[in-house]
Amino acid sequence: MSFSTTEVSSNPSDLAALLLRLSTGGLFIAHALLKVIVFTPAGTVGYFQSLGLPGFLAYVTILVELLGGLALIAGWKVKLVAPVLTILLLGAAYFGHAANGFFFMNPNGGWEFPVFWAVMMIVLTLIGSGKYAIDNRS
Repeated sequence: MSFSTTEVSSNPSDLAALLLRLSTGGLFIAHALLKVIVFTPAGTVGYFQSLGLPGFLAYVTILVELLGGLALIAGWKVKLVAPVLTILLLGAAYFGHAANGFFFMNPNGGWEFPVFWAVMMIVLTLIGSGKYAIDNRS
């Protein structure tokens, strides 16, 4: 049994989209679980309120991170999910981290990491889910 190179080779952008989806999707799930397991939903609500945000946005954020992460990993509706996650990340950068300076190693974390992550979501919006995604099943 042999395979031709066309059968086993892939477009590098399809592999890049897969790697970007899996890594960022996993991070979104990890952040949602951090808010649930470590900080607790009540603690996350309190933090959001300390920033001057309505407490219910903590629950929305947890849900968007969890479902968005799962959607990215699966490659489902990436061109719709990634912009929503971009908005979430820019909100985190502005409300949660802007006052802390640029570097994320600053006390309470600067805005560098969430903005970089937002740029990754913009890249996913532009390139789409790639070949290895639920959206592209044949």
